[in-house]
Amino acid sequence: MKFSGSCLLATLTIFLVCTTGFSQDKLIKTSNDTINCVIKEIGDLEIKYSNPDVSETILFGIDKSDVAKVILANGKVLTFTKSISNPANYADNHKNIIKVNFLSPLFNSLKMSYERSIRPGRSFETTLGIIGVGNDIYEADEKGAFIKIGLKYIKSPDYYLRGQRYAHILKGTYIRPEIAFSYYSYNYHVDDMFYSSDKERKTNAMFGILLNFGKQWVIDNGFIVDTFVGVGYGFGNNNDDFGSHKAFIGGIDTFPLAISGGIRIGWCF
Repeated sequence: MKFSGSCLLATLTIFLVCTTGFSQDKLIKTSNDTINCVIKEIGDLEIKYSNPDVSETILFGIDKSDVAKVILANGKVLTFTKSISNPANYADNHKNIIKVNFLSPLFNSLKMSYERSIRPGRSFETTLGIIGVGNDIYEADEKGAFIKIGLKYIKSPDYYLRGQRYAHILKGTYIRPEIAFSYYSYNYHVDDMFYSSDKERKTNAMFGILLNFGKQWVIDNGFIVDTFVGVGYGFGNNNDDFGSHKAFIGGIDTFPLAISGGIRIGWCF
């Protein structure tokens, strides 16, 4: 009987040790380091835990932004997102924008853009242009259209602070690579003099690859101001000394440099 009690006590002791050893939680940091611990509290900004290997009484804390996931002793996995890239933090932000380049009619075109947020720091943008709407300064009777498609990368902070996020999901300095295609017809002055009566009708098709740099302001989750400049390459059948294709400027046969730019205003919804 005495032998049986000793065996039972030893068995219980081994069981408790094993249970303690295998019932620990795991903190997987963003650096892929693992902390074996016992989770005590998961707050909005911090996770508190104890580490039996160090002390049974000391409570440690770690920023949630430094934790990739938590594996609980029961096998459940909890994952975390940095505040700046957490979509829940922008639930009240409007995600769509309609913009117009309000100076474009001065150069005989109407340019309208649509932008849609994909996730924090990323948005998709497309621009449709109608050539021949506005002031025809060269009296070339230009008619046509163009389209531009780009992906916007909104700059994130160089370092992250606790609880940090974008002022608005669509606001900030950005880089926007894009492709552009334009097709239009116009009157060509045969004697190379503007306003002459000796003209012939020509068509022009151009393709461009551009990298744009800009900044966008969102005022009161509604009004938009967007400014940008861009540079890249233009290709097509343009052999004029100076190419103004509405989608971009330049891209002539002898020198394919293309530039773009604009000031746009719009509304967020």
